[in-house]
Amino acid sequence: MRVRRTLDAVTAQHPGAVLAPPVPPEVAAATLADLLRGGRFAVLTGAGLSTDSGIPDYRSPGAPVRSPMTATEFRSGPVARQRYWARSYLGFGRMARALPNAGHRALAALEHAGRTTTTITQNVDGLHGEAGSRRVVDLHGRIDEVRCLDCGQVTARDELQQRMAALNPDFAAHQDLSVNPDGDVDFEDTDGFRVPVCRRCTGVLKPRVVFFGDSVPKDTVEQCFSAVETSDALLVAGSSLTVMSGLRFVRRAAALGRPVAILNRGTTRGDELATVRLDAGCSETLAGLARSLDHRPDRAADSR
Repeated sequence: MRVRRTLDAVTAQHPGAVLAPPVPPEVAAATLADLLRGGRFAVLTGAGLSTDSGIPDYRSPGAPVRSPMTATEFRSGPVARQRYWARSYLGFGRMARALPNAGHRALAALEHAGRTTTTITQNVDGLHGEAGSRRVVDLHGRIDEVRCLDCGQVTARDELQQRMAALNPDFAAHQDLSVNPDGDVDFEDTDGFRVPVCRRCTGVLKPRVVFFGDSVPKDTVEQCFSAVETSDALLVAGSSLTVMSGLRFVRRAAALGRPVAILNRGTTRGDELATVRLDAGCSETLAGLARSLDHRPDRAADSR
């Protein structure tokens, strides 16, 4: 099998299958190309892929400690939900204006060229779709959609933003605050914020996002396992794999004997399972990977 031959070449060239940081982008891209050239691979992406789009992550080296709202806290009562929606209302505009970067475009180009099977993303920003990727599984949901916890209706976040703006005109003055990884801002004066209810049943509205403490829907997990099982290799890009929701797919790939390449700034929880681990930036490395596999990163945008 060609993937196995290229794997042997990579590990022979890089004993221990780990390249010590910092890895030059061209070396990282060439290493990934050597490993992935022989087949179609699944991709698992995390917050590190979107940092070059202006969306901060949780766990990159030097990132401040952040404590996002948990599912239990959100469901605890109106006060917690008021705090969440006020902060999220102020931050959503910045996240909604974020644009795909070179890494997103490179993965879209590789998909259009038939090199990738599925992109599983832990991000909720929707940037893979904006870049042109079509076979995307939003593992943790989408921040641009809202779901009623009572009747289950899903609506567009833009509509809710308009309703919150109409109910809270004075909050517009705080729109320039820096956004956090989950789309909210650090803001404490939320007592007067008015939270809309579901228009269909007056129920509680929640972003269609898997909060910390929530479970990923079973059918979504099975779809991701299937993607890993039917691929020749797995590429992890921009994830520390700290939470099990992403790490389990690395474990499945390794258990099946599939090569696993991890591209991330800093160590990850899956490093011991990696065939190759690269401490390098996602945008420049993935763009280089697309070039190495003879596919232009802007091809996906040209084809839309």
